[in-house]
Amino acid sequence: MRLRFLFAICLALLPQLSQAAPRTCLVVGVSDGDTLTARCGRIGAYEQIKVRIAAIDAPERKQPHGQRSRQALSRLCYAEKALITERDTDRYGRTVADVSCNGEDAGSRMVSEGWAWVYDYNGIATRRGGGLFKLQDAARRQGLGLWADSKPTPPWDWRRERREHHWSDAFF
Repeated sequence: MRLRFLFAICLALLPQLSQAAPRTCLVVGVSDGDTLTARCGRIGAYEQIKVRIAAIDAPERKQPHGQRSRQALSRLCYAEKALITERDTDRYGRTVADVSCNGEDAGSRMVSEGWAWVYDYNGIATRRGGGLFKLQDAARRQGLGLWADSKPTPPWDWRRERREHHWSDAFF
């Protein structure tokens, strides 16, 4: 019984133990409002990584507000040193991480300016105390960014609609 208990505790702590130490990297590209490319390491030993900012989801490039969301992240992070704290790897092989540019949390900034939704994948936003949800509510009340639209479409719904439309086109 005692051994099972210790094993359960070890399993529960494993994600925290496996979290990588923060890395300082140079942001060399911004794909959209929640994804960037960073060059990490030393001269002659650089590693380029694709990073998905944890706990947010921004409009896709071709979605309304997509370009402005991308520009907002670019203004904050492009060609800047970023502190990247890895949390996970997504199904596309991207590093899911907290990203800080110029001492500012990029996810919080994107949500507070209305350029991204809170995306509580694996409960990351909830475990942080819900601050991102408060920032999102404030941006919505003020009509900032994508919240200037009366009913903006979340990117997960937009992607699903595109998949369903594409799938139905294959049969007709």
